Amino acid sequence: MSGIAKTPQPPYYAVIFCSKRTEGDKGYGKMSEKMVELACQQKGFLGIESARDEGLGITVSYWDSLDAIKSWKEHSVHQVAQDRGKNEWYKNFALRVCKVERDNFYEM
Repeated sequence: MSGIAKTPQPPYYAVIFCSKRTEGDKGYGKMSEKMVELACQQKGFLGIESARDEGLGITVSYWDSLDAIKSWKEHSVHQVAQDRGKNEWYKNFALRVCKVERDNFYEM
């Protein structure tokens, strides 16, 4: 997926994941693709946006409920990716969950 996610009218939730990577791929690229593919199949998933430069990565996923976010966090394959992230892929990261109350999309 690329570009700006087409989300429904609020309210809904955003999970903002910011990270600094370690050196080398170590399977990160393949796992990242798998996580997006799997997230798209989850109940309550609304969309995803992601960007990464040489230093900082930001991924925002959108969900219809806090329960959907919890289910995704607890998904067994996602937990494997989380563990590898903590042990291999990230120097540091931050995770924020926000309620979206306003959404304005402009297409020029």
